[in-house]
Amino acid sequence: MEKEYKTELLKVDRNNFDPACLLPAAGLLAAGELVAFPTETVYGLGGNAMDPGASQRIYAAKGRPSDNPLIVHISEKEELLKVGRDVPEIALRFAERFWPGPLTLIVKRAEIIPKTTTGGLDTVAVRLPSDEIARALIRLSGVYVAAPSANKSGRPSTTRAEHCMEDLDGRIPMVIDGGPVKIGLESTIVDCTNETTEDGVKKIKPLVLRPGYITLEKLREIEPATEYDPAVIARVKNENIKAKAPGMKYRHYAPKGAFVIYEGDADRVIARINEEVGRMKALGRKTAVLATEESKDFYDADIVVSLGRRNNEEEIAARLFDVLRSFDEMGAEAIFGECFETKGVGQAIMNRLMKAAGYNIVSCNDITGKK
Repeated sequence: MEKEYKTELLKVDRNNFDPACLLPAAGLLAAGELVAFPTETVYGLGGNAMDPGASQRIYAAKGRPSDNPLIVHISEKEELLKVGRDVPEIALRFAERFWPGPLTLIVKRAEIIPKTTTGGLDTVAVRLPSDEIARALIRLSGVYVAAPSANKSGRPSTTRAEHCMEDLDGRIPMVIDGGPVKIGLESTIVDCTNETTEDGVKKIKPLVLRPGYITLEKLREIEPATEYDPAVIARVKNENIKAKAPGMKYRHYAPKGAFVIYEGDADRVIARINEEVGRMKALGRKTAVLATEESKDFYDADIVVSLGRRNNEEEIAARLFDVLRSFDEMGAEAIFGECFETKGVGQAIMNRLMKAAGYNIVSCNDITGKK
């Protein structure tokens, strides 16, 4: 039987931040307990990455499959060499350029990190967050902190402390409230263990396993050979995939209502969505549309929410999980969304939308209307 907690909400004033206020939370982590805390990407559900019991408690609190790896958060760049082994030069170059920041590097696992933390893998995902609360918490705890997003498994990730309380109240002892996060999408994950052979010489070819704020274009400035893993850009779900990174295998970010994404010319997408909205209304379903500023006034749904302007991907990314959660609050039963460009941060936005919709994508340019 899972332990029940009276979850404490610890408010932290970023304008007058004193790391000492985090000592109670750091003590919980050191004792093997769990704490939800803010990062620059989303809120994380932290536990001692070196403690198999803490990792198991993370999986239990989230209702998360134990073969889904956890990201190990560190407070200094040098600690990458302690949680990883035989760290390749390309990983060090990425770390030098993008850390602290929203980038996770996959390297070979050091023995100090148990396989319960890595989903049974001999690799480990490592990140150095830029958020001052997160780094101070890790430093004060004296442990490396395993932290997936602080939400129930499958639900949209948490970008505010109140979201953490919605999902985890009574399941963990503490949530640190550091206000809304800045980025709103989880970190980019790059596999730095993918070996290839060229002209008889072995080298690492970095693979992006999860797109995020650090885009493929930025990574290629450091290593031009960096590519997306085929699973990232696939438009179909692969049940047989071996997850080397969080979010590769299972459905994520899903609102409770049925969610379908439509792609194609703007006029066709709007017409098709309105057609489906009408059909669902006739069946007595409460309808919602995930729109943009440019299109929001053209929909007939019960609920129409704009993510922002299409040319402002950072605004869209920051609002995405908040909006997906708002559909649950408003009781949306049938949800329809637009597609976005897959360049830059747009690839990360589409990655999250596809997972939220369970890869249920309709092409409006296909005259047959088939998926």
